[in-house]
Amino acid sequence: MRHQCRVPKLGRPTDQRKAMLRGLTTQLIREGRVTTTKARAKALRDEAERMITLAKNGSLASRRRAIGYIYDKQLVHALFDKAQDRYGDRQGGYTRIIRTVPRRGDNAEMAIIELV
Repeated sequence: MRHQCRVPKLGRPTDQRKAMLRGLTTQLIREGRVTTTKARAKALRDEAERMITLAKNGSLASRRRAIGYIYDKQLVHALFDKAQDRYGDRQGGYTRIIRTVPRRGDNAEMAIIELV
Protein backbone atom coordinates (compact mmCIF):
# COMPACT_ATOMS: atom_id res chain seq x y z
CA MET A 1 0.00 0.00 0.00
CA ARG A 2 1.13 3.52 -0.75
CA HIS A 3 -0.33 5.30 2.24
CA GLN A 4 1.48 8.58 2.94
CA CYS A 5 4.03 8.02 0.15
CA ARG A 6 3.25 11.28 -1.57
CA VAL A 7 5.39 12.91 -4.18
CA PRO A 8 6.03 16.61 -3.53
CA LYS A 9 3.83 18.33 -6.13
CA LEU A 10 5.69 21.66 -6.09
CA GLY A 11 2.65 23.41 -7.54
CA ARG A 12 3.18 22.04 -11.05
CA PRO A 13 1.69 19.42 -13.35
CA THR A 14 3.56 16.13 -13.56
CA ASP A 15 5.38 16.78 -16.83
CA GLN A 16 6.55 20.24 -15.77
CA ARG A 17 7.62 18.96 -12.36
CA LYS A 18 9.68 16.14 -13.86
CA ALA A 19 11.31 18.50 -16.36
CA MET A 20 12.12 20.98 -13.60
CA LEU A 21 13.71 18.29 -11.43
CA ARG A 22 15.70 16.96 -14.38
CA GLY A 23 16.98 20.47 -15.08
CA LEU A 24 17.85 21.10 -11.45
CA THR A 25 19.63 17.74 -11.20
CA THR A 26 21.66 18.49 -14.31
CA GLN A 27 22.56 21.92 -12.96
CA LEU A 28 23.51 20.52 -9.54
CA ILE A 29 25.83 17.92 -11.03
CA ARG A 30 27.37 20.49 -13.39
CA GLU A 31 27.84 23.34 -10.90
CA GLY A 32 28.09 21.50 -7.58
CA ARG A 33 25.57 23.77 -5.86
CA VAL A 34 22.17 25.29 -6.65
CA THR A 35 20.17 27.96 -4.84
CA THR A 36 16.45 27.18 -4.87
CA THR A 37 13.47 26.95 -2.53
CA LYS A 38 13.59 24.54 0.37
CA ALA A 39 10.80 22.33 -1.00
CA ARG A 40 12.51 22.04 -4.38
CA ALA A 41 15.83 21.29 -2.71
CA LYS A 42 14.29 18.43 -0.75
CA ALA A 43 12.71 17.00 -3.90
CA LEU A 44 15.97 17.48 -5.81
CA ARG A 45 17.95 15.63 -3.15
CA ASP A 46 16.21 12.32 -3.94
CA GLU A 47 16.84 12.59 -7.68
CA ALA A 48 20.47 13.71 -7.36
CA GLU A 49 21.32 10.95 -4.92
CA ARG A 50 19.68 8.42 -7.21
CA MET A 51 21.88 9.56 -10.11
CA ILE A 52 25.05 9.41 -8.00
CA THR A 53 24.14 5.92 -6.83
CA LEU A 54 23.73 4.88 -10.46
CA ALA A 55 27.14 6.38 -11.21
CA LYS A 56 28.72 4.47 -8.33
CA ASN A 57 27.27 1.24 -9.72
CA GLY A 58 28.90 2.00 -13.05
CA SER A 59 27.17 -0.67 -15.15
CA LEU A 60 26.05 -0.07 -18.71
CA ALA A 61 22.39 -0.23 -17.71
CA SER A 62 23.00 2.38 -14.99
CA ARG A 63 24.79 4.62 -17.47
CA ARG A 64 21.87 4.37 -19.90
CA ARG A 65 19.36 5.21 -17.17
CA ALA A 66 21.40 8.27 -16.21
CA ILE A 67 21.71 9.39 -19.84
CA GLY A 68 17.93 9.11 -20.10
CA TYR A 69 17.48 11.40 -17.10
CA ILE A 70 20.29 13.97 -17.19
CA TYR A 71 20.12 16.40 -20.10
CA ASP A 72 23.87 16.57 -20.85
CA LYS A 73 25.42 13.34 -22.11
CA GLN A 74 29.01 14.52 -21.54
CA LEU A 75 28.11 15.39 -17.96
CA VAL A 76 26.91 11.82 -17.40
CA HIS A 77 30.23 10.42 -18.61
CA ALA A 78 32.13 12.81 -16.34
CA LEU A 79 29.92 11.86 -13.39
CA PHE A 80 30.49 8.15 -13.97
CA ASP A 81 34.25 8.69 -14.23
CA LYS A 82 34.63 10.52 -10.92
CA ALA A 83 31.77 9.17 -8.78
CA GLN A 84 33.53 6.03 -7.59
CA ASP A 85 36.58 7.99 -6.44
CA ARG A 86 34.59 10.76 -4.82
CA TYR A 87 31.76 8.77 -3.21
CA GLY A 88 33.10 5.21 -3.12
CA ASP A 89 33.18 4.87 0.67
CA ARG A 90 29.99 6.86 1.32
CA GLN A 91 26.67 5.03 1.69
CA GLY A 92 24.26 7.78 0.66
CA GLY A 93 24.08 11.36 1.85
CA TYR A 94 25.81 12.83 -1.19
CA THR A 95 24.09 16.21 -0.88
CA ARG A 96 23.81 18.87 1.80
CA ILE A 97 20.94 21.35 2.18
CA ILE A 98 21.76 24.68 3.84
CA ARG A 99 18.92 27.05 4.65
CA THR A 100 19.42 30.69 3.69
CA VAL A 101 17.49 33.93 4.01
CA PRO A 102 13.89 34.04 2.73
CA ARG A 103 13.37 35.24 -0.83
CA ARG A 104 12.50 38.86 -1.20
CA GLY A 105 9.09 39.35 -2.72
CA ASP A 106 7.18 36.30 -1.55
CA ASN A 107 9.19 35.37 1.58
CA ALA A 108 9.67 31.78 0.37
CA GLU A 109 12.13 29.67 2.36
CA MET A 110 15.31 29.43 0.31
CA ALA A 111 18.07 26.86 0.52
CA ILE A 112 21.38 25.98 -1.08
CA ILE A 113 21.78 22.35 -2.06
CA GLU A 114 25.32 21.22 -2.75
CA LEU A 115 27.24 18.05 -3.40
CA VAL A 116 29.32 16.88 -0.45
